[in-house]
Amino acid sequence: MADLELIHELLTPAQTKIALLVLDGLGGLAVEPGGPTELEAAETPNLDRLAAEGIVGLHQPVSPGIAPGSGPGHIGLFGYDAIRYQIGRGVLEALGVDFELQATDLAARGNFCSVDAQGTIIDRRAGRIPTERCAELCAELRQIALPEVELFVEPVREHRFLLVLRGEGMAEGVADTDPGHTGVPPLDVTVTDPVAEAAAGLVRRFVEEARERLAGHDPANMITLRGFAKKPDWPLFPETFGLRSVAVAQYPMYRGVAKLVGMDSVEVGPSRDDLFDTLSRVWPDYDFAFVHVKDPDKAGEDGDFDRKVEVIEEVDGYVPRIVELQPDVILVTGDHSTPAALRSHSWHPVPFLLWSPTCRRDEADRFGEKWCRGGEGGLCRSEDLMPLALAHAGRLAKFGA
Repeated sequence: MADLELIHELLTPAQTKIALLVLDGLGGLAVEPGGPTELEAAETPNLDRLAAEGIVGLHQPVSPGIAPGSGPGHIGLFGYDAIRYQIGRGVLEALGVDFELQATDLAARGNFCSVDAQGTIIDRRAGRIPTERCAELCAELRQIALPEVELFVEPVREHRFLLVLRGEGMAEGVADTDPGHTGVPPLDVTVTDPVAEAAAGLVRRFVEEARERLAGHDPANMITLRGFAKKPDWPLFPETFGLRSVAVAQYPMYRGVAKLVGMDSVEVGPSRDDLFDTLSRVWPDYDFAFVHVKDPDKAGEDGDFDRKVEVIEEVDGYVPRIVELQPDVILVTGDHSTPAALRSHSWHPVPFLLWSPTCRRDEADRFGEKWCRGGEGGLCRSEDLMPLALAHAGRLAKFGA
């Protein structure tokens, strides 16, 4: 387990740079016995070359058997213990859209969803409605009036929105209303801590009025909410690891989790070229760049094995653009596994590769789960990857006399 205080004490000055490429939901699962995972099935000559010249392994987000959300998955990759440093999705969404959270704010991530005549969820994402439509529906929900609090409803992307209640007494402890699967109605608004009952009462009123206002707005005719949280006070990444750091991500949530730990964030256009053009533009100003690609996770959640393979292959084509920047360390991995066979995040360990001139090469000549199992990197905790990257970047001094 990474010790942030110890790592900070061991920091040593260096001019080296680290690139972290996260393919969201990278880890996969064979769809038939003996078959390949999505990563194993993909043709990835550029990633394979880095794997052959570096080391590979598997990392375990959170702990064995636990399927992580995107927040904990990234918190671990940034070197934090995801169990100790827990945060609700609402705060991440707020930071991702540059919403300035105040001390009295309680934030939640919202989904527009589709329900049938009986109120049963038939699509948790409302067909991934366009962001423009999301903005229109948020404007409608913003008309809801709640006593003694200020209400904010902000569009995020596609079916996602941000809900913020601002007022005294808005405590954490409101439970999620998203059941996480279809075939059931949204969950009732309950609490996990009695101190949150006042906030829960207001959320109930909001949900009921939202139900009435969205009736007939198919496919986005209902909402679910999750990740109720207030902004925490954590040790910051740039100071802890001694790295001028930036997030290059297209989805607000991932910019949010980076900003939560103190990274800078930049706006990125919608295309893959935009993502890597932005990386090239900001690279001279930073020691550490986190680059996020969402599409493998989307394909996995849609149960589309072939599309996930295609996306991984597409990203592989951009890997030379990272290499051209001449980072001293390149770390490529995912925040969690999202097997198309399961259509959801899973508990399976996630493959990673680490390239550096100081790597003691292993026997792997490809990047994929079966090669990673026997790699030099072994099976480690997610939070151990940052100290490993720092060591290969020559940024950690010797421990002890």
